[in-house]
Amino acid sequence: MKILYAIQGTGNGHLSRAIDVVPELKKHGELDLFVSGAQAEIELPFPVKYKSKGLSFYFGKSGGINFYKTFKKNSASVVQEIDQFPVQNYDLIVNDFEPISSWAAKKKKVPIVGLSHQSALLSKKAPRPKTKDPFGEWILKKYAPVKKYVGFHFEEYDKNIYTPVIRKAIRDARATDLGHYTVYLPAYDDKKLAQLFLKFPKIKWHVFSKHVKNAYQVDKVSVFPVSGAAFVDSIISSHGVLTGAGFETPAEVLQLNKKLMVVPMKNQYEQHCNAAALKKLGVPVLKKVKKKNLNKIEHWLEDAKPLDISFPDTTAKAVQRAIKIGTAQ
Repeated sequence: MKILYAIQGTGNGHLSRAIDVVPELKKHGELDLFVSGAQAEIELPFPVKYKSKGLSFYFGKSGGINFYKTFKKNSASVVQEIDQFPVQNYDLIVNDFEPISSWAAKKKKVPIVGLSHQSALLSKKAPRPKTKDPFGEWILKKYAPVKKYVGFHFEEYDKNIYTPVIRKAIRDARATDLGHYTVYLPAYDDKKLAQLFLKFPKIKWHVFSKHVKNAYQVDKVSVFPVSGAAFVDSIISSHGVLTGAGFETPAEVLQLNKKLMVVPMKNQYEQHCNAAALKKLGVPVLKKVKKKNLNKIEHWLEDAKPLDISFPDTTAKAVQRAIKIGTAQ
């Protein structure tokens, strides 16, 4: 069987998960990889047959997505790519929220199955924020449409939903505590974050930013460009982590039994769904990082505890399930 694994490359989480998913997919057939999107810092240790700029989202510096830059950078050539992409050469498309292969498979009637965190959000049993977002729901269903899916989430809320894929570097890590706090908030300006964190003069901070090319330090606030290895090392040796409400990073922080606080990105519905799920687990959620919320951060720094959550390794089972339902007539 010829399988195409199509991966969303806009964020690091999809590619991190792929490192563990690829070996399992190879057990089921001849595998090619397709990565679309240009905003990730992680390189896959496997050959990638197809690459595309795809539909990339670009982060702003005030807690959300820069929609002007997003629309400007995404050209009409995406439609042409959908028409020309050779999905017909494959028996099955396994799709991690990747739009080009998804729409091409739909158009050419090639079997496709979703295998992603976003797939889990297609279930009505997955947690949702209190405020309804019809456009956000529409994006989840239409950005990379699939009818059959296997999803990953913080809990097994429904059938065909499995707990997170935790990459080997994290699962096998021996966590330490060097006392610092790791911060990854790509939609915020690092200089503004540094000034806020200086309000806690006794705390050492490691801030990872998409907006800098060279590391710098302001008192006890160290700012680094995003680097997979350095970021992982910082998390493993941290006392706690303040990050966006994505999926993979919060899951890894929980697996390492570090205390966690999340800040869902503005206008990013998926992150607000994740925040709702994390809140149910006991993770504090901060609406926005700004001066008037410093008391909430202080409370987290002084009083929060790790939640003692561990995720079983269900990667092989999830892949087997995806292959089974993807190939079923």
